[in-house]
Amino acid sequence: MADRTSTEQNQYGAPAPGPRITPLLLGGVVFAACMMTIIGLYQVIVGMAAIIDDSFYQDVPNYPYDYDVNYWGWVHMGFGIVVLAAAFSLFSGKTWARVVGIVVASLSALENFFFTPYYPVWSVIIIALDVLVIWSLTGYGHSQAHKAYGAPL
Repeated sequence: MADRTSTEQNQYGAPAPGPRITPLLLGGVVFAACMMTIIGLYQVIVGMAAIIDDSFYQDVPNYPYDYDVNYWGWVHMGFGIVVLAAAFSLFSGKTWARVVGIVVASLSALENFFFTPYYPVWSVIIIALDVLVIWSLTGYGHSQAHKAYGAPL
C-alpha cells in the first residue's frame, strides 16, 4: 500500500515530511557557487594576461592544439564571464541553474585540459575545482532548493 495518499499527508493524516536538507547538500551549492566565482575570475585574469601581453605564455612546440595565445585569451575571457553568470544563477534555486552550472563546469574543465601546456599547474587546479563543482551540484535536488530558498515548485 502506498505510504502517501496525497502530496500533503501520509496515510495516517499527518503532514508529509519535507525534503531532507543536510548541511553538506546546502553547503555544496554554496561551495559550488563560490568556486565557480573564483574559477570565472581566474579565467578572466588569465584571458586578460594573454590579450594584453602575447609573450606572457610561451608557445608550445609540436602541440596539436597550438593556437595563437591571443585566441586563448579571448576564449578564457568569454568562458570566465559565462562561469561567473552561472555562479550567480545558482542562488535562484532553479533546476536549470544547476544544469547550466554542471555544463559550464564540464566545459571549463575541458578548456583547461587543452590549455594545460601553457599553464600546467593552474590548469590542473582549475580542472580539480571544476570536478568538485560538478560533484557538489549533482547531489542537490529541486525539492531541497524549494525548502532552503523558497524557490517555486
